[in-house]
Amino acid sequence: MNKSFYENMIVWGMRLLTYSVVFVVAYIILDIVWKGLPVINWEFLSAFPRKSGEEGGILPAIAGTLFLVMGTILVALPLGMASAIYLTEYARQGRFTNIVRLAIVTLAGVPSIVYGLFGLGLFVIFLKFGTSIVSGSLTLACMVLPIIIVTSEEALKSVPQNLREGSLALGATKWQTIYKNVLPYSIPGMLTGSILAVGRAAGETAPILLTAAAFFLPHLPTSIFDQVMALPYHLYVLATQHPDIEKVRPMQYGTALVLIALVLGFNTVAIFMRIQLRKKYRW
Repeated sequence: MNKSFYENMIVWGMRLLTYSVVFVVAYIILDIVWKGLPVINWEFLSAFPRKSGEEGGILPAIAGTLFLVMGTILVALPLGMASAIYLTEYARQGRFTNIVRLAIVTLAGVPSIVYGLFGLGLFVIFLKFGTSIVSGSLTLACMVLPIIIVTSEEALKSVPQNLREGSLALGATKWQTIYKNVLPYSIPGMLTGSILAVGRAAGETAPILLTAAAFFLPHLPTSIFDQVMALPYHLYVLATQHPDIEKVRPMQYGTALVLIALVLGFNTVAIFMRIQLRKKYRW
């Protein structure tokens, strides 16, 4: 057997694995769309739940998810980008910086339930924020912060070094160089990775299970210190904890479809922003 035969076998094996993954994902999404689309209507999206979620709509869950995501963005986005800028542009590169980067990468792989327990101990109990929007948002921010830092660092490192050197040679300060020459070219990658991370946070159940979520609230929150319903937790309870799971099966598929559409919306925004910014800034 010649070398080309083995190469063809490897290529076809990888192709088969790829097609298998795509088929499984497509089947799951089509199943959710097929069974969830008949449930979607204006009342389902705009009404309050009734009878412990058996009837009515999911407006509080949609609003609660958006509140948590917006809180996560306000905390994690500036903090993560600023940390990446410091580590890449200002920090002295050495053993300590490498240890910090290793810790950040390690935190990015920590299971989400661990962040939930951390948020419960720090924000809910120690800081006495209670089970609330602020506790859930801060917990989700801690969870996505390592991902934002890592992706932002990679985007900053992708900018050619000669852009920095040329700016400094012309007399610009360090910050002027970063602001005018580095950030315009790295911001598409930074924003894309950050919004994708936040999109992941929108679908998490474990962190908000202990810090923010309530199963049934027939009203909208009036303060950041109120509990909220959230689509991931609402779906979890409907699928596992409800006394008559078969009766609420259509609600499960409808909620899952809305959640997928919400996460897809965040990802679409990230892709659109990346395309527009890359058209504007090229090197």
